[in-house]
Amino acid sequence: MSSCNGNCSACASDCSDRKAESLLAQPNPKSKIKKVIAVISGKGGVGKSTVTSLLAVALTRRGQKVGILDADITGPSVPTAFGVTECQGSDGTGLYPARSRTGIQIMSINLLLDNATDPVVWRGPVIAGAVKQFWTDVVWEDVDCLLVDMPPGTGDVPLTVFQSLPVDGAVIVTSPQDLVSMIVAKAVKMANMMHIPVLGFVENYSYLTCPDCGRRLEVFGPSRLEEVAEAFRLPILARLPIRAELAEQCDSGLMETADTAALEQAVEAILAV
Repeated sequence: MSSCNGNCSACASDCSDRKAESLLAQPNPKSKIKKVIAVISGKGGVGKSTVTSLLAVALTRRGQKVGILDADITGPSVPTAFGVTECQGSDGTGLYPARSRTGIQIMSINLLLDNATDPVVWRGPVIAGAVKQFWTDVVWEDVDCLLVDMPPGTGDVPLTVFQSLPVDGAVIVTSPQDLVSMIVAKAVKMANMMHIPVLGFVENYSYLTCPDCGRRLEVFGPSRLEEVAEAFRLPILARLPIRAELAEQCDSGLMETADTAALEQAVEAILAV
C-alpha cells in the first residue's frame, strides 16, 4: 500500500505485505544468556525437576555457567534440591536470582513467598505472566545455558514459554509406564508445532538395581520408549535408575553432590545446540 509506514503493529489493514509479529519477550537489559533449553514432560510425576537439576549440575561440571528458570509455579521444587531459600535481591533495574553453592543461578516462585509451603492459587494467565516476568525482570548474569523447568502438559505455561522465550531446544523427560507413548507423542507434537527442536528423551525411573544380586528390576514394567523414539526419529539421551540416595540428596539440598554420569549424552546434545 502506498500509505504504508512499515509499522504492522499499529495498522488495522489486512494487506498482503503484512508481517507476522514476534511474540518473543525481551530479556532484562542486563541479562546475558547464550542458549535456552526447555525440559518438558507430557505428564506429572516423572521427575522432570530432578532431571533439570541434574542437567544443571552436569553442565556446571563441564565448565558451563548455568541458570534454572523454574516455570513450574504451582509445584516448585528446584530451590529445595539446591538448598537455596532467597534471591540475591534487587538493585532497581531487576531481580537477581539465588545462587547455589557452585554458582548455579536459580529463579523460582518459592524464593518470593513468605513461606515455602504457601500454595500458589492463581489462574492460568496469571501463572503464565509470572513465568514471563522471570525472563523479563530477572537479571541472568552471563549464563551459557538457561534450563527452563516446565510444568507438565501442554497448557498455558508451556505455550507462554515457547512463544515468549527464544527456546533453542527441548529435552523430554518420561518414565516407563503404559501410557507413555501417547503422552510423549503429545509433548513432541507440541514442540514441533512451536518449531522447537527436540534434542531427545531422558527416561527416568527406568529400573532399580537390586542391592543383593545386582539384577535390574523394571519396577514400572518394560519400557516402550524405543518405539516412540524410532517413530519420531529422536535419540534416547539417558535412562536413569531409581536411586534412594538421589532422593535424599534432593531433600537435603545436596543436588550438587549427585552422580550425573548417566547424563553425559544429554549434556553433549545440549552443548551441541
